[in-house]
Amino acid sequence: MSHKTVNKVQSARIALYRNKRQIHPRAVSGRFNSLRWLMVWATQIVFYSACWLEWDGRQALLFDIVHEKLYLFGLVLWPQDALLLALVLILSATGLFLVTAVAGRLFCGFACPQTVYTSIFMWVEAKVEGDHLARLKLAERSLDADKLLRKGAKHGLWLAIALWTGITFVGYFTPIRQLLPHLAAFTLGPWEAFWLIFYTLFTYVQAGFTREMVCQHMCPYSRFQGVMFDPETRNVAYDAARGEPRGAKRQSGQGDCIDCGICVQVCPTGIDIRDGLQYQCINCGLCVDACDTVMDKVGSPRGLIRFASETELASGQQSSRHWKRPRLAVYATVLGCFTLLGAWTLSERSLLLVDVLRDRGSLVRETAEGDFENAYTLKLMNLAEQDREFEVRAEGLPGIRIQGAQRFAAPAGATAPVHVTVAVPGPAERQGIQPIRFHIVAVDDPRTRREERSTFVLP
Repeated sequence: MSHKTVNKVQSARIALYRNKRQIHPRAVSGRFNSLRWLMVWATQIVFYSACWLEWDGRQALLFDIVHEKLYLFGLVLWPQDALLLALVLILSATGLFLVTAVAGRLFCGFACPQTVYTSIFMWVEAKVEGDHLARLKLAERSLDADKLLRKGAKHGLWLAIALWTGITFVGYFTPIRQLLPHLAAFTLGPWEAFWLIFYTLFTYVQAGFTREMVCQHMCPYSRFQGVMFDPETRNVAYDAARGEPRGAKRQSGQGDCIDCGICVQVCPTGIDIRDGLQYQCINCGLCVDACDTVMDKVGSPRGLIRFASETELASGQQSSRHWKRPRLAVYATVLGCFTLLGAWTLSERSLLLVDVLRDRGSLVRETAEGDFENAYTLKLMNLAEQDREFEVRAEGLPGIRIQGAQRFAAPAGATAPVHVTVAVPGPAERQGIQPIRFHIVAVDDPRTRREERSTFVLP
């Protein structure tokens, strides 16, 4: 390798790993900024308050790991319902792909937790340290009492928000009304203490320090999003045909861009949208708000920077194919199919599970009356939240019946082993191993029923 090539490689490495100053975005107002804050309020009201809701004397939303239950208001899910969780994950991923194909990284710019908490932390920073210029000056100033006080107040508020976020997160796994007294008495369990500390520090570091670095270097979504783009995908884009050539002074032949740089100053990831589509762009639309404000001041039409597709920028008009693309049809079809599958799975979900075990220690017994008997153990798993009584009967052979009691109780959310003896009158019309069926029905709700197959051994 030549000396010139080595120098190029070293320069590339330096450019990639060079230390960058912390980005202090300029505040901006507009419709996209308002929409971002609407999403902040909506998501955080749901997150911080949902764990306090009650339903039938218990927490409405609770991931009860100890008892292996997931409470969703009136719905109680068990590990056996893992298919529903898989369907929810598939629907979430497909919905994200659909949104990305339509409008790029819209989720990243408006609903991603990293974006939401970064916005909250930056709002606190602006209230304590001032606007972006004041923050830049404070960062470059030597440490004094005022700087120490402002930095201390900011980090104290950050830690308070992060701590309450961690408490709320753990409150979805340990009932929040039980968690707070244990926290006050320093009697948290080991896993609760670990996740509280971890999630608090995670929020504090991610939203307070790494910020845009998460979007640029840590988020895998920014790396593979390009495979879901096509020329009809609408992203935040700069209309170069209208804006170029740019210049601060208005001259004949000059474009609408006055090269003010405000679009760069407001960008939370510090990129220049005028350089074209970049993976760091999170489609937050703040540069759109900033540019529209400048266009209003200089008397030019809005939309120099806007959500636009590659086709629209090239032709100068919106494409009629935006909503008629095959990939949108595929995503929408998959979304619809899995939604119907999830609804059907939920509607057909039974609150009773049964496992039939035949006693192999004694295959067949002949009674004094000439009947043939087989012994079975039925494991009745009652998934309902109240104790239930179940009626059991057997079918499949002439005269088949259950000896003794045919009704059995099962406690709420537990498995009750039930021992039954099944008899067939002799002499038997058949020989060998014969198929039979057990029908188990809830006495208080005949809709809760199961049918399980087994075998009956005849001599």
